[in-house]
Amino acid sequence: MIQQFIRNKREEELVRLAHKHRVKLNESASIIDQEANIPSAIIEQMRTSGFSALSVPEQYGGKDLSLYELVLIQEELGKGEAAGALSIGWHLGIMKDLSDRRPWNESVYEKLCKDVLNGVIINRAQTEEETGDPTRGGLPATIATPVEGGYTITGRKTFTTLSPHLDQVIVKATCDGVPSDFLVSMDQQGVSLEHTWDTLGMRGTRSDDLVLDKVIVSKEALLETYDKERKTSSLPPAWLLHIPAVYLGIAEAARQEAISFVTSYQPNSLDIPLKDVPHIQDKFGKISLSLLGARHFLYSVADQWDRYPDERMNMQGQLFAAKHQAVNAALEAVDLSMRIVGGRSLMKKHRLERLYRDVRAGIHNPPGDELTLQVLGKSQFK
Repeated sequence: MIQQFIRNKREEELVRLAHKHRVKLNESASIIDQEANIPSAIIEQMRTSGFSALSVPEQYGGKDLSLYELVLIQEELGKGEAAGALSIGWHLGIMKDLSDRRPWNESVYEKLCKDVLNGVIINRAQTEEETGDPTRGGLPATIATPVEGGYTITGRKTFTTLSPHLDQVIVKATCDGVPSDFLVSMDQQGVSLEHTWDTLGMRGTRSDDLVLDKVIVSKEALLETYDKERKTSSLPPAWLLHIPAVYLGIAEAARQEAISFVTSYQPNSLDIPLKDVPHIQDKFGKISLSLLGARHFLYSVADQWDRYPDERMNMQGQLFAAKHQAVNAALEAVDLSMRIVGGRSLMKKHRLERLYRDVRAGIHNPPGDELTLQVLGKSQFK
């Protein structure tokens, strides 16, 4: 249970704030899934409560969210409605990443922080049909061309999560032969969305295609430049732990559904409560064992990141492994919960049906399992 991982009053307050938004997400969960969109009112509540600004540094007026705290609030949100949790997690995670690395001109970063304090929501736009997963190192097909006073950007990005609610987006484009990040406002001329998002699960993320048609940006919009393999001396992507935290939230929600079922239902073929049936207890035991290991590993890695900054460059394998273990534990937990509840869990009206569809998306969130295994395997020969 997440309560076991709350260590102090600040974390308790953060989880309490996340819980309020979790309740609102849960109330709208069916609508979010059916309409494949998060109601604007929910995002507005996250802006006005200060939730969306939590990972802004204290020097600019934020809460300077730690990685451990990010994992805590994301798991709490994920128990309510996973698509909304994952969506806002990208925004929070990106701001956490920028806070840790400080790769931009400080004045540009300060302005973004102040914008976020005033409610601006951002995301990165990296993925493309031509290149697939950006962690694979493909050169972006989106092209930024230098012109007098700035750049023009043309291309198409897939998986632009939270697209209807974004104010700004960090676009990765090839400029002078190397990948580079540019800050683009969603209301700029030439920026549009193509509604391509129609998926099995995580429907509310509304990850439509972002289309950029000769979008003109200033020189100051160039934020960060990479080498051709997209590598820098940068830190490993610890901020991506917001992803497995959400899937642990899904798993916990599934377990609670199964517990509710066995404590409220007893078929007339049994003379003991369903919760006392040995094979049912065995399945709950497997769920608990799997989630205990994944949760302790995830929070331990996050805590190590926060406490030992000098070790961060060596933590890629642990970060990737934490995501791998959490997502696969969540998959097992949801599957076992459905086995406990039985065929009724397949009904569209049953919460487990949606949780099953949502948890499957974790396999495809970065980093992929095969990349994790490669990273861990290669590390044995260093």
